[in-house]
Parts: sequence; C-alpha cells; structure tokens
Amino acid sequence: MPRCAMTLVLNNKREALLMYRHRFIIDRWVWELPGGYVDGAEDVATAAAREVEEETGWRPNTMDHLVTYQPAIGTLDQPQEIYLARGARLTDTQPDINEAEEIRWIALEEAERMIGRGEIVGAATVVAVYRALSLPA
Repeated sequence: MPRCAMTLVLNNKREALLMYRHRFIIDRWVWELPGGYVDGAEDVATAAAREVEEETGWRPNTMDHLVTYQPAIGTLDQPQEIYLARGARLTDTQPDINEAEEIRWIALEEAERMIGRGEIVGAATVVAVYRALSLPA
C-alpha cells in the first residue's frame, strides 16, 4: 500500500478543518481530515500540504509532524503520517467536488464528541483529534 499523509489543520480558535464525505466501503457519511497518498518520492510533508489545498482550498501556514501510526499492523505495513498545521489561508483553488460534500472548521472538543457519536470513524482523524487534545493551547 502506498504511504498516506493527512493533516490536522488548526486555526487560532483550536478548530480543526474537516471534510464531510461518503465512504463507500462502509457506506456512510463521515467527517475526516484532508489527506491522501504520497506520490512516489514526494516529500511527505509536501504531499500532506498539497492534499489539504486540493481537497479544501485552504493552504496550511506551517507543517509539523504530529504522529505516525500503523492502522492495520496485523494485516499490512502501511505507515500513516499525520501532520499538524497551525493556521491556513484560503486560496483560489477550487476543491475537487468529488472529495467532499462539505468543508467546515469544527472545535476539537466537538470533534471528540463526534467520535463518540460515530460521526468520525476513520483512524487518522480519531488519532489526530485525541493527539491534538493533549497539546498545549
């Protein structure tokens, strides 16, 4: 499996930039971080930032590695890397309409409640939200 890179973009109100999208494998609408596959020898942080802009129209101000994890270590070796972006600026890039139904800034505390309600189920987003809640404000 190709390497994946996702980004938790936080604004100065500690709101996360999340995407509402349909996942056909589980046949559900869920909220997720922007992210995707790293292209060949592409730098992982560059790939993560590129995916944010392509999928949301927002360009991250900073990119710092947050955590790397293995989502299915008993089945396959597929490191997933999550970056933390503090701040972003809206660009003229039109998000790919096939990526998300809605893009919204959601408070970290609300994202945690959304995990409990099953509105956020993807491992990368769950890991990122819980990790970010432990960071200093």
